[in-house]
Amino acid sequence: MEVVLEIEDAEALTGAAIGRIEDDESMPEEERSHARSAVREDEAEALAYLIEPFDLVTEVPGIDLVQASWSSEQIEYDPDAQEWDLDEEDEEEEEDEGIVNPGRS
Repeated sequence: MEVVLEIEDAEALTGAAIGRIEDDESMPEEERSHARSAVREDEAEALAYLIEPFDLVTEVPGIDLVQASWSSEQIEYDPDAQEWDLDEEDEEEEEDEGIVNPGRS
């Protein structure tokens, strides 16, 4: 599973993450200082403080989250480009597996 996000306001994201860090009473001050620095340098770190992967899938039937990790890269997103056509990947996988889906052209 892959999730693609566009961050429209990096400052708001960073500010929200820092707010979450400040509100975490169980976080030791040394860790809090490191966390503040990390979220200021990397939007993926900020996102990781705001979104818990387990919470995203806990109510989805048939899903058992075993491991989650974060990575990020800055890219130019063009929704019309072929590499962003997620359905095309599904069609290729189905063709490789010999699955025929008459609903797709």
